[in-house]
Amino acid sequence: MYGLAKKEYAAYGVDTEAAIAKLKHIPVSIHCWQGDDVIGLDGGGSLSGGIQTTGNYPGRARNFEELKADIKTAFALMPGKKRLNLHASYAVLNGDSVDRDKYEPKHFAAWVEFAKEIGLQGVDFNPTMFSHKNAKDGLTLSSPDESVRKFWVEHCKACLKIAEYFANEMNSHCLVNIWIPDGYKDVPADRLTPRLRLKKSLDEILSVKYDKKKVIVAVESKVFGIGVESYTVGSNEFYQNYAAKNGICCLLDNGHYHPTEYVSDKIPALLAFYDKVALHVTRGVRWDSDHVVLFEDELKEIAKEIVSNGATEKVLIGLDYFDASINRLSAWVTGQRAMQKALLYALLLPNEKLRSLQDMSGFTELMALNEELKDLPFGAVWKEYLKREGLEKNYFLKIKEYEKEVLSKR
Repeated sequence: MYGLAKKEYAAYGVDTEAAIAKLKHIPVSIHCWQGDDVIGLDGGGSLSGGIQTTGNYPGRARNFEELKADIKTAFALMPGKKRLNLHASYAVLNGDSVDRDKYEPKHFAAWVEFAKEIGLQGVDFNPTMFSHKNAKDGLTLSSPDESVRKFWVEHCKACLKIAEYFANEMNSHCLVNIWIPDGYKDVPADRLTPRLRLKKSLDEILSVKYDKKKVIVAVESKVFGIGVESYTVGSNEFYQNYAAKNGICCLLDNGHYHPTEYVSDKIPALLAFYDKVALHVTRGVRWDSDHVVLFEDELKEIAKEIVSNGATEKVLIGLDYFDASINRLSAWVTGQRAMQKALLYALLLPNEKLRSLQDMSGFTELMALNEELKDLPFGAVWKEYLKREGLEKNYFLKIKEYEKEVLSKR
């Protein structure tokens, strides 16, 4: 089947061997929080900040050892290069009674050891500014309470130091993504002042000396969330302007925009101005619902913009979803494989030919060719890629076996 597919793609000027070779080296940063429903390990508090995990499927990881075991099992079923994306709430404190503003690299040393053990390419990091008593009145870096604001500033400064530790230990960059839940449920009386406080906080955080070649700082916007339906302090306009002015990165979460906005269109817009663009790939159903990523049209378009613009090293791809209504390992693997499928699909497009037709205003032929490409035997190339990665197309049986032997006994 692969031999026939190879010839059929070649007729369109596509080298399937080159596509497979390229895909093997495009890293995807996989979030740890799918495994335990975003609860974390530091006991910060119940979920807050507009974050909800629905469902009660059995087998949730309850501690560091269980989460490690689940990650190791799930990652072994995922093809390609993998990174681990951690939230600060996954600190391994080992009885050390420190709060988030005092976290140190030692509280994440066990994660580095684990990442090396399973051969990950790198570790990415996120300050955790939710599910904590100091997320007072739903505000963190924009809080009018100076003690609260300062606490979160110090937390983010600590995260930059931890990120540099990750970069040094893993010999790879560390993306530090700053997202805050700050906003108001109803129409605010003052939209400007909270943003000025956020700007002040970000300025203070970035005053910390860190190696910018190793640590990539990003800010992540959001339109609205549960409890902040009317106003979000960290809006798209605010963060894109702040990032451009301060030489940091924008992170695009494709669940954080209006339903008629597409991140696939935003990627090339940012590539015109930024050296790096970061992604949190999710699947929103009517809103920012963080459903498991599937091989659907917008995911294909996101991958196409990355590949066709030669941006596989400029766009930092991470996943962000959590579903507690299904087997959590299956959710992990399904989403990561969907991202890999989308990248392979994009790599198998005759992108230069398509671009040339657009430039020549050959829109009729462009439409016809795009329709022809949909019929090509993509599945045979995907299966060949999995085979070379030592994996089978059907991963579900192994997950059900793990569920029976491990998850069902928790």
